[in-house]
This record gives sequence, structure tokens and C-alpha cells, in this order.
Amino acid sequence: MKTFHQYLSESAQTYDYRIKVVGDIPTNFFDQLEDKLSQFHVVKITKPKSTPVQRLIKDFPDEENQSVTFVDVTFTYPAIEPQVQRLGEFMGVSPNRIRMLTTEYENGITKEISDIEAQNKDLLTDTDFPAPDAKQKELSQDYSANPYKHAVLQNAYRSEFTVAGGKTPPAKTTNDLPMGEKSPFANIKRPPKPATGASPQGK
Repeated sequence: MKTFHQYLSESAQTYDYRIKVVGDIPTNFFDQLEDKLSQFHVVKITKPKSTPVQRLIKDFPDEENQSVTFVDVTFTYPAIEPQVQRLGEFMGVSPNRIRMLTTEYENGITKEISDIEAQNKDLLTDTDFPAPDAKQKELSQDYSANPYKHAVLQNAYRSEFTVAGGKTPPAKTTNDLPMGEKSPFANIKRPPKPATGASPQGK
């Protein structure tokens, strides 16, 4: 028979989180963090684990080519990310390098990514297209033998045909008009200048 204390412990609500830190961290960082997290009544905390170096990190979009170290922790009292970031800052780690998410959310995102990868894994190999027939295989072999000198790329195929009614004469443009050698202004005579005070004769 369970004691009252056991029933009380089992009925108490707990809060599960995953705390992540990107990049290099100080020695014993998580040991010190566990001590500071005691204000939330730590029920359990896992040992730190590190991911391989990743070029892009979904939780840290400003970081590249870094690994992420994380722990899963269970509290009796709820916590929020800024509180944990503040504690990490006291130990010399920038708040921008610390993330805390609920374990349920993390597991859900991980499963969703895994399902998407599984669905897309065989998209190219498992298609609904029919298998190529003999003619398609022949054309494929013909092209792959020397693709850079294929007749299609060399524009070897030409269509020579005559339009019904004969060929249309080329249109004339202004370039086809006769070009004069004399300026149209050559025969225009300027009228005499009017007389002015400075030039009474108008010259």
C-alpha cells in the first residue's frame, strides 16, 4: 500500500524542458547551472549531450558551423526562457546562445522533421512515371554518347519549306530611300538684317 507521501509525490505536476547552449561553453557550466536552477526545484537533469557541428542551426539562426550542447531537466515549478538565459549570463554565456523549450515541443518538432524526411526520401526513385520504352532508351543512349556535339545542340536540323503564294518581298525602310548629297538649306537665302542703332544699314 502506498503512503500518503508517495501519492502526493505522484500527483504533483512537473515541468519538462530542454536547455540548449550553442558553441563553446565554460568548464562545468552545466554543473553550475544545475545549482542555480535549484530555485525551480530540480527533479532530475540529464548529462549534457552535444550534437555534431552543423552549418545551419534552427534554434540559433545567427550561428553557423557550431555544435549545440543540451540537457533535459524536470522542475517542480515552471520556468521561462529569459530566467534561464539570465542565469547563464551570470556564468559568462551570452543570452543569445541559450534556448529553453518544452520537451514536448522539442520531441514534436523532431518527429515532424523525421516524418518529412521519411516522406521525401524516395521521391526521385519511387515515382509514378512509366518505365522508358525502347525508343526512349535509344534516344537517351544517342544523346548521352556525345551530348555536346549532338545534332540538336549544333542546330543541324533545319526546316526548308516554301510558303504558299511565293516569298514575300522584303519590306522597305528609310535606309532604302535615295540619299541626297546637298543640304536642303543650301538654296535658302537669309533676308537682310533690320537696321538698328548699332548698325543703321542692317549689315
